[in-house]
Amino acid sequence: MKKKEYAIVDIETTGGNAVGSRITEIAIVIHDGTKVIDRWETLVNPQQEIPLPIFALTGIDNNLVRNAPIFDEVSEKILEMLTDRIFVAHNVNFDYSFVRHQLEKSGFKWTARKLCTVRAARKIRPGLGSYSLGNLCSSLDINIENRHRAGGDADATAILFSKLLEWDTEGEMDKMIKKTAQDQRLPPNLPSQDFEQLPEKIGVYYFYNQMKEVIYVGKAVNLKKRVASHFSGHNVNAQRQHFLKDIYGISFEVCATELMALLLECDEIKRLWPMHNRALKRFESKYGLYEYEARNGYKYLAVGKLTKFQKCIQEFNSQFSGITVLQNLAQQFKIDYRFCQYGISATGDFFQKKDAANLPDVTDHNKKIEKAIDFLLGNRTSFAIIDKGNSIEEQSCIWVENGHFYGMGYIPSDVGFNEPSEIKDCVTPYRSNQYMMHLIHAYAEKYPGKVKRF
Repeated sequence: MKKKEYAIVDIETTGGNAVGSRITEIAIVIHDGTKVIDRWETLVNPQQEIPLPIFALTGIDNNLVRNAPIFDEVSEKILEMLTDRIFVAHNVNFDYSFVRHQLEKSGFKWTARKLCTVRAARKIRPGLGSYSLGNLCSSLDINIENRHRAGGDADATAILFSKLLEWDTEGEMDKMIKKTAQDQRLPPNLPSQDFEQLPEKIGVYYFYNQMKEVIYVGKAVNLKKRVASHFSGHNVNAQRQHFLKDIYGISFEVCATELMALLLECDEIKRLWPMHNRALKRFESKYGLYEYEARNGYKYLAVGKLTKFQKCIQEFNSQFSGITVLQNLAQQFKIDYRFCQYGISATGDFFQKKDAANLPDVTDHNKKIEKAIDFLLGNRTSFAIIDKGNSIEEQSCIWVENGHFYGMGYIPSDVGFNEPSEIKDCVTPYRSNQYMMHLIHAYAEKYPGKVKRF
């Protein structure tokens, strides 16, 4: 291993991720920890069209790279300059992912220790307004020539690197280049203290963007390990790269049980609708079972889309689930099929006229509808799940009222409850949906000893 030699790299590309984009220019500056000892740069023919926004930013277009070597032709030179050296870049994971991916495509297996000058600057010069290369160099009086070109940006990064080495009286950069350093795997814009404060406990975590908006909510049995898993591995797809680039902060909330964490995660995703959450969004209720009385006095049951202004009897994640429940009710209570409507928008006319011959007696029919509704509502019991708390002095409580998740919270371990109102006063109300109730019922069936019914 060459002793503390650094390959300071900057690249220009056709796009933002290594899978679908290619390198158009690369510059490598070799630094021995004291001074620059070598330098090399080249344009690269990406063998794909260069988008106009990229040309507008870098000045590199298809004509400029037409006669440039393709990556395979310079891959051995790149590998030679990078081998046994620490890979340094501003937002290192971006450049590293491209270089590693294209070396692999050229048949070379290569890995290196990494050092991110964004993260190093945050540690050594904290409190600056921005850590982008342009703003950082402006703040530190570093001149950048030929901005947004690989050579100009690599030279500026080399000057920044030299200054950081000079200012690093606490040995932060030595710590960062250790193979076991968790800090190197963190997104470039995430303060390391946000990650370091995460406990190894059950809970919910939040990722924030530069505008302090929540962009992702997740649940964890071990908050620190789960968050770290987002940043591990060599996944170069566009979705993950954009996700990591957007992360500027983390917060968390500890929960006593995994069920509480699952319920809180579901509620927070529904409340905040973060841009990078996808999985739980599909469980959002979209349909409801409605009751309607027509002008002729007959009551109808209908499955339709949920709206803000119509109260439904029961919500469903899918139209199919709602239709199944309505068909079973019609069969169980012998409701005339003509009074059951399927798949009609709740904002439109549910109840179009059909064959009006031999209609049932209106009183008998309406009683059947009422019994069917009472049956649904009667199956909605009230109960509490009493479980461990965050300490021995407390217990956790999840309260279900009339078949709906009402809320959850913590109660003193030495206090008994005999009335539902006593429990309700101790919990924080949350919104309920079908997915939450599925989680609660599954847990109650698995741990019946934790269920207190009223």
